[in-house]
Amino acid sequence: MTIYQVLNKYWNYDSFRPLQEEIIHSVLNRKDTLALLPTGGGKSICFQVPAMVAEGICIVVSPLIALMKDQVENLKSRGIEAVAIVSGMGKREVDILLDNCIYGNIKFLYVSPERLLSELVRERISYMNVSLIAIDEAHCISQWGYDFRPPYLQLAKLRELHPAVPVLALTATATERVVEDIQDKLLFREKNVFRKSFERKNLCYVVAADENKYRKLFSIAANIKGTGIVYVRNRRETQEVARLLRNEGYTADFYHAGLDTPLRSKKQEAWKKNEISIIVATNAFGMGIDKPDVRFVAHLGPPESLEAYYQEAGRAGRDEKKSYAVLLSNASDKALLEKRLELSFPAIDEIKFVYHSLGNYYQLAYGAGEGLILEFDIGEFCSRFKLDAVKTLAALKFLEHDEYITVTESVYLPSRVKIAVAAEDLYRFQIEHAVYDPFVKLLLRSYGGIFEQYVPVREHDIARRSGKTTVEVVQILQKLEELDVLSYLKQTDKPQIQFLKPRADSGHLFIDTKYIAERKQIMTTQVKAVIEYTETKKCRSQMLLAYFDEPDAPKCGVCDVCLEEKREAGNSDTFEVITYEVIQQLSSQHLTLEELISSLHTGNEKERLAALRNLLDAGKVKTDGSRYYI
Repeated sequence: MTIYQVLNKYWNYDSFRPLQEEIIHSVLNRKDTLALLPTGGGKSICFQVPAMVAEGICIVVSPLIALMKDQVENLKSRGIEAVAIVSGMGKREVDILLDNCIYGNIKFLYVSPERLLSELVRERISYMNVSLIAIDEAHCISQWGYDFRPPYLQLAKLRELHPAVPVLALTATATERVVEDIQDKLLFREKNVFRKSFERKNLCYVVAADENKYRKLFSIAANIKGTGIVYVRNRRETQEVARLLRNEGYTADFYHAGLDTPLRSKKQEAWKKNEISIIVATNAFGMGIDKPDVRFVAHLGPPESLEAYYQEAGRAGRDEKKSYAVLLSNASDKALLEKRLELSFPAIDEIKFVYHSLGNYYQLAYGAGEGLILEFDIGEFCSRFKLDAVKTLAALKFLEHDEYITVTESVYLPSRVKIAVAAEDLYRFQIEHAVYDPFVKLLLRSYGGIFEQYVPVREHDIARRSGKTTVEVVQILQKLEELDVLSYLKQTDKPQIQFLKPRADSGHLFIDTKYIAERKQIMTTQVKAVIEYTETKKCRSQMLLAYFDEPDAPKCGVCDVCLEEKREAGNSDTFEVITYEVIQQLSSQHLTLEELISSLHTGNEKERLAALRNLLDAGKVKTDGSRYYI
């Protein structure tokens, strides 16, 4: 099939988006390729289509487990064979999946960079007929990027296994320095970059300075019709802000990584179907969500970098219709950013203390623990050892860089079952243990492929079909496992930590101080750029584009700075009109500030407040502290 036939057959599209076709041809010509496509630019099509045309399997590396699982389900729904290897899977389960990739008809193998640290995984990949290696979120390989992840540095070893196979690196955000670094780290045979402009002509960037951010948020929700995302700093705030929005009459819900995966999926689906108009979330929300009609994205706190902000704000207006990216700012934000910067770089002694606390937490002896994978609850860990959560997360990242540990995000894996004996041995077991016969028959009827691979099961579904309680079903599955009839893996929904080396004592724990100093310099530059963005009097789109090495972009004409310039140039009588409206409104009634400002028709909020202050200073308007009058 041609790439156009594949696109139409599996995705129901008649044509490609800008640059997709060129990127696909580059890959099919076996060229190493770096694709810079803004959020919503259709990155996955760029590797999925050529992989369907070529013979063999496409290996997709991604740091986002939830996104990997979503893409696997999406491909399966289109009749395409795909699997994902994620943390939480046992060695036997991984072994079977890898076998299917070598000998079966699997077209896509999704794998996290942490899994590539495993000798087992790398060895089995070497036997696969690989057509393409796709690296998603490729900026993670660069220490100059905003989200550097040390395990990404292992990707060069993946290239060594299949040196002739082309690599397609994909990212939505990268400066020129990061672009060069990605190609160097991935050992590109020659430089080859496809870059779509970062300009979003339909997106209006606004920085709204207001000490009362909630009041401003309500105003945004009232004036911009359609669905929205509100990003906040922490999990507690997601619930609080969603509650405040509901109190104002909006359908709102909250979302963060601490929720069970099924509940997260339920909330996400309700929002995608417009049953909920506003989702209030931490930055855990949004990756891989293809909702085109998001009309606004509001940030209640400053982003960690302009790269992160561009990616999150870019989730608005993917349908190319007018949308808004609003950053709510006040005087305390600068101090907050500087505090976050300070907490992100704990002292060497603090990093060592976190490492030794991990050893004590899991009761590991010195010299023990290499290769261990354990569930990790950072809240409980910090509470037990009286640690600051932000500093601890930073310390864990530096320990990851020095290859002592790896930490993976929380991942939901349903319970899985696989029959561990041959069909004739199972039949003999059923005859000899008649009490288990109906239960085994139910499993065989309900779950196809249970002899060949681990299949997802839901204990309460089995309970409903068998007339037993869920507890009884779990007990029977555990008993059948004890009898070596089947393998039963219970569901998990926790982050995990892996010890890559035996536990070291203080004398043998070496922290790369030079690397930490470099990271601090990079993050300091990023923080300064965010502060400059909030304070600039320059077109906000121009400033963002200059940051991403597009220095000659035109003014957007629609951001708050551009609109202010237009008003100042063409509306010299605005001030007089507002003054007249204020006098008219207050001549017959006393109004609160909010009632007065919202009753005016001319100018923006800033202009209305300036006119009111002028009238107060001149003594033409008075206030008793709560209401204004003449």
